[in-house]
Amino acid sequence: MKRVWVAVLVVLALIAVLLVWAPAFVLNTASRGSDVAVERDIPYGSGPRLKLDIYRPAKASRGLPVVVFFYGGSWQRGDKSIYRFLGASLARAGIVAVIPDYRLYPPVLYPDFLRDSALAVRWAKDNAVRFGGDPAKLFLAGHSAGAYNAISLAADRRWLSDVKLDPKTDVSGVIGIAGPYDFLPLKDEQLKIIFGPEAERPLTQPINYVDGDEPPMLLLRPADDDTVDPGNSVRLARRIEQKGGNATLKTYARVGHLSIIGTFSPLLSFLAPARDDFVAFVRAQSASNRATR
Repeated sequence: MKRVWVAVLVVLALIAVLLVWAPAFVLNTASRGSDVAVERDIPYGSGPRLKLDIYRPAKASRGLPVVVFFYGGSWQRGDKSIYRFLGASLARAGIVAVIPDYRLYPPVLYPDFLRDSALAVRWAKDNAVRFGGDPAKLFLAGHSAGAYNAISLAADRRWLSDVKLDPKTDVSGVIGIAGPYDFLPLKDEQLKIIFGPEAERPLTQPINYVDGDEPPMLLLRPADDDTVDPGNSVRLARRIEQKGGNATLKTYARVGHLSIIGTFSPLLSFLAPARDDFVAFVRAQSASNRATR
């Protein structure tokens, strides 16, 4: 029995070390299972970066909510393969998860990544039924820079309008996780390049487009975020409420900027109920849409 406990402790120690040095590998490995169907590298536009992965329940189903999830990385790095654990987690909750890559700096600048994001949403709307989804239950979500993308598409109608969509009528809800929505003035030299001349930067801020007519929003944030000022979420929620819109803000004490997204894995779910709150929001808004149709 003593040897068994030693072996268990060794395994737990190895998992802990891997979570520090290779967290995506651990989370993605733990997410594997025959209950999730995955289709990878589906083109949604022209160019090597414009591909997406789809995660859905393996058992045949239809009419499921569809979430287009944009990952973060300061608009300079990121890859959809890192987020297999999140796609699988949402699929196990009865959600079709669409995770696209999008172009990054360099070579592109604002607003190219928003144009790519809008194209991915258009693709998801057009192809939802093929994967068991309901195009009338379409959600946008993202973490960090990806949350900026999602919120921008919902607040600044230009980008979805370019692909013949309207956030008010075509998007059921938006979830932003630890995102920057009101982050001027810029201090990072790379971000200064990405977001263009200083005089034009206010036009890049999602908060400046809020008019209260956005889809319902759920804003999740760590209480102590050392990467993105958590006040971004507070200010956005307050602005939406002032304009008569619908925003729910949730704050978690035991997670940081990266670990909040890790809680979508069962290995880290004990840290915060972010995944449960996310899923509950999608289900509630889906039910609300069904009742009004």
